[in-house]
Amino acid sequence: MKPDAIAEFFRRLAAARPAPRSELEYNSPYTLLIAVVLSAQATDASVNKVTPTLFAAADTPAKMVALGETRIRNLIKTIGLYRTKAKNVVALSKLLIERHDGQVPHNREELEELPGVGRKTANVVLNVAFGQSTIAVDTHIFRVANRTGLARGKTPLAVELRLNKSVPKQYLAHAHHWLILHGRYTCTARKPRCPECVVRDLCAFKQKTARVPEPRRAAARPI
Repeated sequence: MKPDAIAEFFRRLAAARPAPRSELEYNSPYTLLIAVVLSAQATDASVNKVTPTLFAAADTPAKMVALGETRIRNLIKTIGLYRTKAKNVVALSKLLIERHDGQVPHNREELEELPGVGRKTANVVLNVAFGQSTIAVDTHIFRVANRTGLARGKTPLAVELRLNKSVPKQYLAHAHHWLILHGRYTCTARKPRCPECVVRDLCAFKQKTARVPEPRRAAARPI
């Protein structure tokens, strides 16, 4: 996609959602970090069902360590990989206390040293908690970037690097959320909602879906 088209692409997404935000529920950089770790291979909705109870019991690294892996497991057992995630939550909380005085670090390298935290999770935390212009390429962004021709790449990292180069600076801060929300609600995996898409004329996807005609109502019979 050419630079002018990319700028127009994001101008329209921005007009449609002027104030995009994460759909994960959190109240601090630490609870955001935990929520993002729990969201790996799980939906935001499923994570939001367990975190209110979890964070009511433990919303700091010290409280989470004290809560313990077994109790954490029981609180998050409705989400995927809950055993591994409970173990990681305790381990990363301990490291935050030992290395960072209980605070969430502001840089990717230190975040990625925490158990259960990869590049995507680190980018989410840096963007949402600390306002950095990072783009966390999840399945939604990967699909939208490749399908539309916005930033094609064979790996999430390749797509991320292309987006960082091509997205106009004025849109970088919120590009992450605009693309995720567009992929989650409009440019969906199985049947994209092309007729409702604000960037459909800029999109390179050839198999665009058509609007399904409404069924005709039967004519009223005279009484």
